[in-house]
Amino acid sequence: MNKRPLQTALLAAAFALAGTGIAQAQDALTAPQVRAQLEAQGYTKVKDLEFEDGMWKADATSADGKDVDVRLDPRTGRVYPEKAVSQLGEADVRAQLSAAGYSGVHDVKLDDGLWEAKGRTAEGEKVKVRLDPATGEVIALEKD
Repeated sequence: MNKRPLQTALLAAAFALAGTGIAQAQDALTAPQVRAQLEAQGYTKVKDLEFEDGMWKADATSADGKDVDVRLDPRTGRVYPEKAVSQLGEADVRAQLSAAGYSGVHDVKLDDGLWEAKGRTAEGEKVKVRLDPATGEVIALEKD
């Protein structure tokens, strides 16, 4: 029995999946780009820059000289200070996620200036999402 066609198919599938991951990684900002984005917005002394929970986070000094923790949208670089006040309530966030196709939404809370929730995608995959406190847009998603 010739296993070559099966091996070729498996190898092609592996490359396809790897290519998908690379494309997603290319969509995200790099650490130098994130640092430049922060500095362009007046932040100084940027330290402890790391990609965590589907977002960039860092400690920095704001333009008014205060030490702050910030989160950044991994695609746009938009900065979310940890002390941000949300314009949305929990019911708004639940409605936004439901409209976007999420189900079983639970553990909805405002954490470090962003809404956070757990649930399932339309495909049934368990995820943890972070949402913009002003618009409810999903800005970070990670498998739970």
